[in-house]
Parts: sequence; structure tokens; C-alpha cells
Amino acid sequence: MFGSCALFQAIALGRGRQFEAALAGPNGLPGRRIENSKRYNRGMAVGVGAIGRDVVKAQKAAQSLEGVAPDAERKLRAMKTRLEELGSLMVAYSGGVDSALLAATAHSVLGERMVAVLADSPSLARRDLEHAHEFARTIGMRLEVVATEELDRPEYARNDASRCFHCKDELFAVMQKLGAARGFAHIAYGMNADDTRDFRPGQLAAEQHDVLAPLAEAGLTKLEVRALARAAGYAVWDRPAAPCLSSRVEYGRTVTREVLEQVERGEESLRQLGFRELRVRHHGELARVEIARGELPRALTMEMLDSITAALKRAGFKYVTLDCQGFRSGAMNEVLGNAVLPTEMLARKGA
Repeated sequence: MFGSCALFQAIALGRGRQFEAALAGPNGLPGRRIENSKRYNRGMAVGVGAIGRDVVKAQKAAQSLEGVAPDAERKLRAMKTRLEELGSLMVAYSGGVDSALLAATAHSVLGERMVAVLADSPSLARRDLEHAHEFARTIGMRLEVVATEELDRPEYARNDASRCFHCKDELFAVMQKLGAARGFAHIAYGMNADDTRDFRPGQLAAEQHDVLAPLAEAGLTKLEVRALARAAGYAVWDRPAAPCLSSRVEYGRTVTREVLEQVERGEESLRQLGFRELRVRHHGELARVEIARGELPRALTMEMLDSITAALKRAGFKYVTLDCQGFRSGAMNEVLGNAVLPTEMLARKGA
């Protein structure tokens, strides 16, 4: 195991000054429907039913949801009314709890007048693809998988603070073309009310493409979304967040297929060791491993440290370090400081 548990800020801060780049507007890159996911099949061994939960964590999460449901149900009814008014809808679907609840609700309200659209690219982990398919099959929801080409965009691959904008811009451009061909009047995505308070460049892309956010419009928070998903019996209700693989790559380092495959191999190998909530952060030759604090004690034995090191070296990393702060969502953004551009500044730059 690499000698320090520090955050290696010197590495990341050196790249953190490269991000104040203007955003490009939508370019309408075409997408193609694909019938399965073999295009980016990277040989990952995925158990289709392996959404598996940590029992103690699930119990604690369930307790935290108590008392949330009544107000959430009122908001859900309002959202259903809104969805019915739309007439037809395409939902940008990833298999996470937010887009899953939105898609399932739209499916129950609109039936064949809705379709869930799953974007497949090298930035989508194979296990997440399988989980998304599994949920759609479970509820009988119409699902289309489209290929997106965000990696072919230089402004995405350069991996600055605007990366998520270009990802969503690509997705929504593809969906608009598909919707026009299939006769769908509206597009929606799974932004919830809590997301509106975060720095999320993808929201600007949604605004530019007139994409709706029914969860946020109804005022549904993340906790309420989980409560409603749990009440509906959806297995995804307590699933950990699973952002795209590119979010693991330090800002300023070019995102390539090879880098994403390396991250995916590393994370899958740690799951094989029994860890559930984790990230492998890519710092070139160095892998910085984040494991949820509740799981960290299990990692802190010499035997497990050796296993983690061996697993990450097999994935192609030269050095391995364990982050003593544990897993936290958006850890890569910690080094950005003033380089993070607020949405209104991005808009002024003509994105």
C-alpha cells in the first residue's frame, strides 16, 4: 500500500487551475439505437440480480425515511397529474433511484406513451447497465438503449469543470432526434429538488434543450424519492449513487476508453472483495481508493490492504493509496476551489 493516506492534493491541485474554459453550445451529434450492449462489452462479470444490500445500512436508511412518506405522496400525486398533462414523454434513465422512480411513475401514468432512454457509452459501467435493464424488466417498462459519443467531443475528453455539461448536451441532442422520429413531445430527466442547490453543469444543458425535471418541479427531495421508491417496493430505493466513470478521473487528465476501463476493473475488483460503497479515483499511475467510513475498519488489516493493493495493480495502477477520509460523493470537486464555474457564469460565457 502506498505510504500515505493523504488526499494527494498536490497532484490534483496542479491540475485544478486548468478549468475556466468556455463551454460550446449544442452541436446535435447523432445517436444510434443499439439493441444490446455488446458494443462496449468489456468482459465484466456482473450478476444481474446483484443489487444486494448491506442489511444494517438498509435498516438505518429505512428508519430515516419514517415520517417522510405523507408529504412525499402528496408531491407524487402532483407529479402524476403533471405527467398526464404532458401526453407523451421520453425519460433520460440511468437506473439510479431518481430516474428509476421518474421513469416508473411515467410508465404507470402514460403506458406506451412513454419510453425510458438509457445512454450507453464507455463511461457507463457494465454493472450499472445491467441494473438498469433489470429494473426495466421487473416493471415491464419500455426501454431503448442509445449509443452516445461524448468521448469523441474534445471539450468532454479534456475533462475540465464543464465535462458534465457536454455529457448531458450529447445525451439530450440524441434524445431530441429520437423523439422527433418517434413522435414524443417531451423529454425529462431525474433531477430532484436537492440537486437544484448543487453545482451541476448538466442542468444548464437541460435548460438549453428544454428538458423537464418533474421530480424537482414537484419539490421531491432525495430522501422523499427514496421513501417513495421503498414504498413501491423498488429494489433500487437504497442503491448507492453511481455517477459515470469519468467522475473518477482527476480534472485535467484526458478521459479515454482505456482510463475508464481501468477504473471499472478496479472498482469491480473491490466489490469482489466485499465492499459496497466505494470509488477508485484515477490519478494517473496512482489509484486513490475511497471506501465508505462504515466499511473502512474491514479494509484496515494487513491482509485486506494487500488484497486491495494486488487488485488495483492488476487493474493497471502502479501505486495504490487508501483515502483516510473515506468515500464522499464529489470528492474530485474538492480541489477546484474558485475554478468551479457557477451556472450563471457558464450561461454568460454563451454555453
